[in-house]
Order: sequence, then structure tokens, then C-alpha cells
Amino acid sequence: MSSTANSRRDFLRLALGSAALAGAGGMLSQGTALADRPAVGPHRVPPGHIGIQLYTVRSLMTHDPQGTLDALGEIGYATVGVSGLYGHTPQEFRAMLDRAGLRAVLTHLSLDAVRGDWQRELDNAHVLGVDSVVVPSLPSSLWTPDGYRQVAAEFEAAGRAAREAGLRFLYHNHDFDFRTVDGQVLYDILLTETDPAHVNFEIDLYWAIHAGYDPVDYFARYPGRFPVFHVKDRAPDGSFEDVGYGTIDFRRIFRQRRLSGVKEYVVEHDQPQDPLVSARRSFDTLWSLRF
Repeated sequence: MSSTANSRRDFLRLALGSAALAGAGGMLSQGTALADRPAVGPHRVPPGHIGIQLYTVRSLMTHDPQGTLDALGEIGYATVGVSGLYGHTPQEFRAMLDRAGLRAVLTHLSLDAVRGDWQRELDNAHVLGVDSVVVPSLPSSLWTPDGYRQVAAEFEAAGRAAREAGLRFLYHNHDFDFRTVDGQVLYDILLTETDPAHVNFEIDLYWAIHAGYDPVDYFARYPGRFPVFHVKDRAPDGSFEDVGYGTIDFRRIFRQRRLSGVKEYVVEHDQPQDPLVSARRSFDTLWSLRF
């Protein structure tokens, strides 16, 4: 076995071992995330649709992308959301995913990418094997009604091209998207001025709730437009938390799966102390959750 293979094997063993120990300690110190919550209904998140945004493990991906992907597969994740290729070609990155037994369901691409060689980006998305291309954020220069109307028109064109290429085009929200400017909620402009056939949404549940809005209300107002959930929990002080260890009632939200149109559940933690411990804790919650 090569030294690279040995180091990757050691990385995987140590990472998963520390995750298991720390996870167990967390469960003992905090109580299990689910033990005191009675199961409601027969439904659960489909195991093949439990994913993680690789932004969560970005510090590890920088040093050992294959070892990190292997570790996520060992935890039990079936899918990932891609957040950059860490210096690799789409072909190389796809090969690493395949070796880890993971499927990429989405890739985050900047607004500049949309405005650039969009066809090349769509071609690269096909190499990665994703279902969706996602713009993850908008610059502050566009945080006005006119800016969002401009972006809505750009998204329409990009979404039409994506659909023709057999892909979904989505937008991922932050809290700033829910600002009210001149009497208009910016996020609502994107929803009302785009065609569901071309543009839909990866709703970040944390950021919507952090901004004071109820995701379920959006599902009722715009049914079927949220095929991807970014599943991120919120601590009582407003900071990020592992899924199941914060304040968000995921059962209530997930029960509206038909109304929302959700297909993929993608874990994310923006600032984990230990990325793999966080990844395991969040996975265990989604794996066990009944709603």
C-alpha cells in the first residue's frame, strides 16, 4: 500500500474515531437530540437523500479531499453539495466522489459564473453528476428591489438554459434576502418574478428563521418551489448548531414535504468546531428523525 493510501487510511480511522467519541460525549452531556421527543407519524428522511454541503468540511477538503469524502461516506452520507473543487478538475473531483461512494446533487456557482461562460458551467455540472446548479448568494450592491428584479431576469435566462441542459436552477438564501426595502421583501421578488419552470430555491432553513420568517409559510405561498433544504440548526443565542441540537422544529417543517416539493436534505454548519464530529451528529439526527 502506498504512503498516500496509508495516510488516507489513518486520516479516516482517526477522524471517525474522534467523531464517534466526541459525538458520544456530546450525547451524554447534552442528552440525545431525539430520545425525549416522541416519533410522530411513519415518515422519515429518505436515507439516499441525506447529504452534506462540503462547505461544512472546507478546512479538511483543503488538505485531504479524498480522505474527507471517504469519511463522510463512512458516516453514512449518500450525497453532497459541492462548494468549489479545491484545485481539481470536474473530472478529478467526480472521480473522488465515486471512490467515496458519494453522489453530488448540487453545485454552488457564483453570480459571476452565471454571467460568464454559463454553458461551460452547465457542462461541468454534468461531469459532476449534479441535478441542480445553485447561486449561493448575491452581492450587497444588489440588495434593492431594482437589484432583485434585475437578478430575477438574469436567473430566468440562466434557468431556461439549465432546464434545456436537463438541470434545475436554484437560489440559496441568507438572512439579507428577507430584508424589507421600500415595502418589499427582497426574497419575494425572486419568487414572484421568476417562472417555476426555470427557477426554484434551495431554502436555508436557518437563515430564513434567523431573519424572522417561517419556511412553512413560504411553502404554502409558493408550493413546490423548494426542492432542496439546507438543514442547519440554530442555537438559542442565534449561532449555528448541529442538526437536532438547536431550537429549530425540523419535524414541523419536514411534515410539509409534499407542499414544499423537497427532494434533497443537505446538512450544513458554517462554523463547526470539529467538522466531522458536527457532520456525524447532524447525520445521526436526520437518520433517526420521524415526522
